[in-house]
Amino acid sequence: MQSIRFIRALAFAFLMLALSAAAQAQIAVSINIAPPALPVYEQPICPSAGYIWTPGYWAYSPGGYYWVPGTWVEAPAVGMLWTPGYWAFGNGGYVWNAGYWGPQVGFYGGIVYGFGYTGVGYQGGYWNNGQFYYNRSVNNVSTTNITNVYNKTIINNTTVNRVSYNGGPGGSTARPTAQQEAAARGKHTPPTAVQARQQEAARANRAQLASANHGHPPVAATSRAGEFTGAGVMAAKGATTANKASANKPSPASAKENKTAVSRAATGANKNGAAEKNTAANRAAENKAAENKAAENKAAENKAAGSKATAVRTKENQAAEQKSSEQKANANKAAANKAAESKAAATRTKENQAAEQKSAATRANEQKANANKAAANRAAENKAAESKAAATRTKENQAAEQKSAAARANEQKANANKAAASRAAANKAAENKAAAHAAPPTASAKHGQPGARPESAPKSETRPESPVTEAHARPENAPHASTQEQSRPKKEQEKSPQ
Repeated sequence: MQSIRFIRALAFAFLMLALSAAAQAQIAVSINIAPPALPVYEQPICPSAGYIWTPGYWAYSPGGYYWVPGTWVEAPAVGMLWTPGYWAFGNGGYVWNAGYWGPQVGFYGGIVYGFGYTGVGYQGGYWNNGQFYYNRSVNNVSTTNITNVYNKTIINNTTVNRVSYNGGPGGSTARPTAQQEAAARGKHTPPTAVQARQQEAARANRAQLASANHGHPPVAATSRAGEFTGAGVMAAKGATTANKASANKPSPASAKENKTAVSRAATGANKNGAAEKNTAANRAAENKAAENKAAENKAAENKAAGSKATAVRTKENQAAEQKSSEQKANANKAAANKAAESKAAATRTKENQAAEQKSAATRANEQKANANKAAANRAAENKAAESKAAATRTKENQAAEQKSAAARANEQKANANKAAASRAAANKAAENKAAAHAAPPTASAKHGQPGARPESAPKSETRPESPVTEAHARPENAPHASTQEQSRPKKEQEKSPQ
């Protein structure tokens, strides 16, 4: 019987070790008791910008369910959101699915944790340009040190309750969507070191056990992880009666064995009488000593198992902290590299801009100089062409004027000659006519009368101006010259250059 108890105690210790080792993933061993209802509590104020609310939850230990307070946690990287863990019923027991960090909020059993966790997604805030914006309608945020805030009322389309598990009797009936399943298969970041310390602090505090606080823990939420005292601690307002831990109840097999032992002792006492009493007393003493020794051995084994489990957890926590430190160092290194790359890129951009500006200025100066030179060349060419054209025109004009003057002189000379010829012909005709008219007086000279005076002939030169006289005095073949033709050459001759 003592061996059976020892084996059960050892199995339970290994179960607890398995639960602790599987804290970052779905546990392999299920619990046959449902977790208590979620307690009602107020959210403490957000300590600083960049912190995201991680709701509280019921965890399990050898003492039973205990409450891990909700707390504000700094995101491990920009753009990361928290998907809470949840209990799910399956294969006759309740299995824990651990929470994780990721770019999207995945499925968390449809559990209404509150403060933006409505059972589907997260309505408490969002990332934008490296800054987290808080919804003040569901978060306790002070605008004194946090300015990235907004107000958006959250409407719950489902009945709000305090159930803490999915599936099973009375549990949530939510099922993951295709998008949530895709988010669950994506790349995740495990809980940070401060989240692990929050769980360890809650495990070490017996007041957090559901068997001790009956569903309303004294520390329901904290402003910072691991700090269970101070102004940032919020106690639960009230909750339904929690289920008692099965570890406090004696097992049916143990009760049956004890009853059988008592019955056997009574039967032996009745058969053997007084003599058997001594033997029974001796056996009772021996049994009591054996039980005490077994209890001591069990306590020592439990203590050794607890020490081993603590050592394992400490080692795991150290490994988790080291991993978190390495991740943080890598993140800082990546951020530093990114900053250096950004600075180098900015420097290169500035240098390129300066070089481009200098090159553009040089090109502009060259283009301006070339334009000025081309303009000067065109001006010189135009001036030379204009000078040559002017000289050519002047020479041509002089030649044309000389030619025109010579032509006019020839015309005037021809006209003058023609007019002179016409006048000579007219004078000759007038003389002939006058001579013809003067013939009779020549006959009278024979009678001793004087002849015609010689001076009368010149007077007849003015008569050709009369058209009638010229008509009678000009021969038929003599050229005709009007008064205008006779007078024009004389005027042109006066005007023409000598």
